[in-house]
Amino acid sequence: MNSLWILISAAVFFILGYRFYAKKIERIWQINPQRQTPASVKYDGLDYVPAQNWLVLFGHHFASIAGAGPIIGPAIGVCYWGWGPALIWILLGSVFIGGVHDFGAVITSVREEGATIGDIAARSISGRAKLILSIFTWLALILVIAVFAYLGAGTLVSQPEIVLPSFGIIPIAMGVGWALYRLKWNPLAVTVVGLGLLGVLLYYGNMLPLAFNNGQTLWIVILLVYCFFASILPVNLLLQPRDYLSSFLLVIGIVMGVVGIFLSHPNMNSPAFVTHHSALGPLWPMMFITVACGAVSGFHSLVGSGTTSKQLANERHARRIGYGGMLMEGFLATIVIIAVVGGLSSAELTRHIADKTSPVDLFGLGFGNICASFLGPYGTFLALTILNVFILTTLDSATRITRYITEELFGFKNRFGATGLVVFLAGTLALGKDTSQNPLWQKIWPAFGASNQLVAALALLVISAWLLSKKRPTLYVLIPGIFMLLTSLAALVIQTQTYIKNKDFTLIVISVILFASALFLLKEAGQTYFRNRSKKDF
Repeated sequence: MNSLWILISAAVFFILGYRFYAKKIERIWQINPQRQTPASVKYDGLDYVPAQNWLVLFGHHFASIAGAGPIIGPAIGVCYWGWGPALIWILLGSVFIGGVHDFGAVITSVREEGATIGDIAARSISGRAKLILSIFTWLALILVIAVFAYLGAGTLVSQPEIVLPSFGIIPIAMGVGWALYRLKWNPLAVTVVGLGLLGVLLYYGNMLPLAFNNGQTLWIVILLVYCFFASILPVNLLLQPRDYLSSFLLVIGIVMGVVGIFLSHPNMNSPAFVTHHSALGPLWPMMFITVACGAVSGFHSLVGSGTTSKQLANERHARRIGYGGMLMEGFLATIVIIAVVGGLSSAELTRHIADKTSPVDLFGLGFGNICASFLGPYGTFLALTILNVFILTTLDSATRITRYITEELFGFKNRFGATGLVVFLAGTLALGKDTSQNPLWQKIWPAFGASNQLVAALALLVISAWLLSKKRPTLYVLIPGIFMLLTSLAALVIQTQTYIKNKDFTLIVISVILFASALFLLKEAGQTYFRNRSKKDF
């Protein structure tokens, strides 16, 4: 099948989804552009700061939710189950589940004064629900920070050409933030200058690779130090402008991918459906939790209710940023599928799978081949640079969100202490070794896929309970929440069977705790739902 038709069909589907379904979902919340948002009402110059332009906040939000997820997940999905199921899940999941989840998290948090999804659970379900959900998400985020610090460091070691643009963007972003918020310069002019300087970094980065001895450990430490400062500095000084500039890199990458597909329009070289039994498990539920960010991700609700809602200047921007950001990520995931299956021949892909080539490298090689006609040998370099920049955006946003949850959960009043605790624990996982000298995070990472989607399911249930308490329609949120809950719990059962077979007691315990926590939250949400429903006026 020609990949160009897949790309066009996906674009049309996403546009129609945004134009009609997203608008239907938006009406449930009764958007009021005149209502003041928490960014203005609770302005503190640190976390609650209204974005000067909705595009700036879109850039921050999109850069934070994208990360490596929409690249790694779809690339694995097509290898084990074929590009057909992965593509269908990305299209349907983004429009009917992921977009609803992300928009719902943003706008519900805005209505609750910028509260995190855990605090919303306390207000709409129970204090016990908040405690369980907060501990659950806090531990998951510590793991995310550790893993992305490790993976980011590994990319910097293997591709020293991307070091200069990856870190050079930090002072440029701080200059952009200063010019926009303190000097009040023209946003367009500031953006053009910032992007121009970023282009210079990309050019010289390829010419001046920076490599160091014992680079893996050094880069992990440097990345964690960066995360610390990104968490404690005012959001409009570093986090927001850095993510804003980074989003242009990803948009450039998407545009280059689209141009490459239009020019080369490769055929999809591998089967649409892989009929043999996948080593990762059955199509449902395992593919649904593997593709993850390309269709729906619990991490997005943490970003939406953690940082985005505290910077939203107007409620009418919530659909553009929350729902639109998810559809943009789904479109990126579609390009990833085409790059892996269309950019590599069937024989190449089979060989790379046998050689256990990483999903990141699969994407880089395929993207480079698709764009070779106009980018030459620089296509793979561009793809990996974009990926690493977005690993950093996920890192800094995750650290700040975990700081919020730490302050809520443990009563920290000092952002320095809360951030220090988060960075210390993540660093212990990233730098520590087990008895076999493998990184500590690798021991518990296999459980993350199901736990991330479990967060998405629980977030949807929390949002449903909130809607019911406001006497609003719930089915458009509740049905996706139930589907994701069943999918996540089924995946946990399948994974636990494997852990029992391998006598991996650590993962067995984690899986049992996750399963029990989900059932407890389901019970709490169910009791609240039926109690409120009995009071609802028909």
